[in-house]
Amino acid sequence: MKIHPTAVVSPEARLGSNVEIGPLCIVEPDAQIGDDCVLHGHVTIKSGTILGNGNRVFESAILGGLPQHVHMPERPGRVVIGNGNTIRENVTIHRALREDVDTIVGNNNLLMVNTHVAHDCVVGSNIIVTNNAMLGGHVHVEDRAYVSGGVAVHQFCRIGTLAMVGGQSHVVKDVPPYVTVDGLSSYVVGLNQVGLRRAGYTPEQISQLKTAYRVLYRNTLLWEELLSQLKAEFPEGPAAHFHEFCSQTKRGIVPERRMPPGATIKLRHEPEQEGLLRAKAG
Repeated sequence: MKIHPTAVVSPEARLGSNVEIGPLCIVEPDAQIGDDCVLHGHVTIKSGTILGNGNRVFESAILGGLPQHVHMPERPGRVVIGNGNTIRENVTIHRALREDVDTIVGNNNLLMVNTHVAHDCVVGSNIIVTNNAMLGGHVHVEDRAYVSGGVAVHQFCRIGTLAMVGGQSHVVKDVPPYVTVDGLSSYVVGLNQVGLRRAGYTPEQISQLKTAYRVLYRNTLLWEELLSQLKAEFPEGPAAHFHEFCSQTKRGIVPERRMPPGATIKLRHEPEQEGLLRAKAG
């Protein structure tokens, strides 16, 4: 174990074996740090934080801060972080609101500079969250999702597995699994085919996902009819997760940028139409 002489480590903290704690770090009472963790300079591990094994936490990250809420709880929950995560500079992860609930971060994630994970979030494993992204309270991110820079995710939203959320998107509804969200419009623009291929999905599986995607976004069925069709046509395999995910939504799903071919009422202008309208107005 290596602890820099300028670090402040509470005797009531629990440290695993082969832990390295750099200069000016603070480890508060009731914090737990697993084996083989490395804390670089100025890192703060606050009370109620459980850090698993093999994590690397970089300068000025603060793990376990109190939730940002107008009704500050007297007994907040914990922050529980798994194994093998890389947590870069200035990342903040906040404790849950209730004593019996945890803010959870899984395994082998990369949280880049200035990422904020708010209270009661559940972040899965093998996820990349890039610079300046913000996850509001109670956000759930499923395994292998990719959240690009400057993305703001509204509280209680969910991001499905292997979804790709483009830079500076404003996510105010659930992002279904496997899809790509365009950063400019914040609408879905198709499957995350690059991510699917990198994850080892076969051409047959990707073809099935395309078919399920068309059911989800390219028809005029009512919502319950759509869910029934997804369940009936895709009872197993990766595409079955579309029904599982969408049937649990409470905020609705992010719409597609392309209008359904059978739509008769357009609730927004297509980009080309907006350009024409501006030109006519000028």
